[in-house]
Amino acid sequence: MRIGNVTLANKVILAPMAGITDLTYRLLAREQGCALVYTEMISAKGLLYNNKSTWEMLPREGEGRPLAVQLFGSEPEVMAAAAKIVATFPVDIIDINMGCPVAKVVKNGEGAALMKDPDRAARIVAAVAGAVSLPVTVKIRKGWDKETSNAVAFARQMEEAGARAIAVHGRTRSQMYGGKADWHVIREVKEAVSIPVIGNGDIWEPTDAARMLAETGCDAVMLARGTLGNPWLISRTVAYLASGRLLPPPAASERLAMALRHLDLLMAHKGEERGVREMRKFAAWYLKGLPNSAATRDRVTRARDGEEMRKILAAFFANISGD
Repeated sequence: MRIGNVTLANKVILAPMAGITDLTYRLLAREQGCALVYTEMISAKGLLYNNKSTWEMLPREGEGRPLAVQLFGSEPEVMAAAAKIVATFPVDIIDINMGCPVAKVVKNGEGAALMKDPDRAARIVAAVAGAVSLPVTVKIRKGWDKETSNAVAFARQMEEAGARAIAVHGRTRSQMYGGKADWHVIREVKEAVSIPVIGNGDIWEPTDAARMLAETGCDAVMLARGTLGNPWLISRTVAYLASGRLLPPPAASERLAMALRHLDLLMAHKGEERGVREMRKFAAWYLKGLPNSAATRDRVTRARDGEEMRKILAAFFANISGD
């Protein structure tokens, strides 16, 4: 699959997720064979106003390629200026967020709110595409709500404005992350445009990815919440799509090793205090669904330092029978 001049090694892509897809998460996803990873969504205005935390989200030299940076904003000129900044970093694709459903984003006319204003969205795409030589992509939803499911017409307009690929999440903004993703709309978008279409929504197992590709005709699948505490979903999906072989879920020892590696990387990248604080939610996800894990999940969310968290996790996994 190609997006502009960028060739992807397989059909498995990791979605941009706020508070999730930082440098550490991207490194772990690459190790699992992910063909393309994204940064967290980055505020265009935050870059122009030199906001420290915003700049910290930009990619680092040597972290691996290909890499997409996702920007959000509602003003074409601001988005174009931010894209020029991004283009000076080691990045291959600039993606525009037109799907984030959270209130603090949409109230400013950004994220999924742009699906209610396709002309403005098209001006943003055209401005960014005209400002940089990198391929520009967009991530959209089915629509704003059930009554305004306009993904097909919207996608056509983004293609005409200069988008080189479109990721479609099969939910409306009003659904947020609830309900069932509509894969039929992904197929409709694929049939309506000539650029690559990436399907997103309700991929929890490798078999779901294969079914999405077959049912929608999309060019690639985008994994998101299914990878939380389960980065093996990436490698298992890559293997299943390549060979039809369904690899077994990870053993307890593998889960522990991954959780500890995740912790170590976070502390190395962000310092122990911040790394442990951010690892609390990830540790809880690594434990989710395992028997008798509720008390341990509570303990890791209160861990004060790296050593305490390591001991809590090691003790729990040592007690899992059958591994």
